[in-house]
Amino acid sequence: MSDPRIYVVDDDDAIRAGLRALLETNGHTVEDFDSAEAFLENHSPDRSGCLLVDIRMPGLSGLELQAKLAVEKSHLSVIVVSGHGDIPAAIKAMGAGAVDFIEKPYAAETVLAAIERGLDINQRVAQEAAQAEDIKLRLERLTKREYEVMEQLVAGVSNKVVARALDISPRTVEIHRARIFDKMQCQNLAELIRVTLTAGILPQ
Repeated sequence: MSDPRIYVVDDDDAIRAGLRALLETNGHTVEDFDSAEAFLENHSPDRSGCLLVDIRMPGLSGLELQAKLAVEKSHLSVIVVSGHGDIPAAIKAMGAGAVDFIEKPYAAETVLAAIERGLDINQRVAQEAAQAEDIKLRLERLTKREYEVMEQLVAGVSNKVVARALDISPRTVEIHRARIFDKMQCQNLAELIRVTLTAGILPQ
């Protein structure tokens, strides 16, 4: 994951220059683009930070750019900038995952507050993604049988019932259980359940 940056996408040169000056003065690293297409040409999936994008632009709109980033599973926090007539579009952007919208004309404090919220959310999402990737690697260490046992355990099934369901002995279940805890780096069943919930493996 790259260092967090603010990406400003707006076709108005004066607005981009003003936002860059404001954000850099407040300690942020900024990259600006005059179109969604220009941003995408330089886009890397591992970008982290916050995207400040105008809704109305020639070519791809802010909403269309947001949609493309969603397909790529980008972790960038999206803040849309709208004029008064664009409020319905801004609300649509929020429904699609934008963290905030700013209505023109905007105050510097409004922009900075939205950016801070966006960066906080981006950091949290990045941490969750890293945790999920770590758990995925642990899961890949499990054998097929260990995975089957784990699914039963996190569903609250007793060792005896697991043994009958998988046609193995209770002692074998105990051995698998110990190996699962070791490979998943869990001390107890409660930890294992939390880890599998994070990985999207819900108890049956």
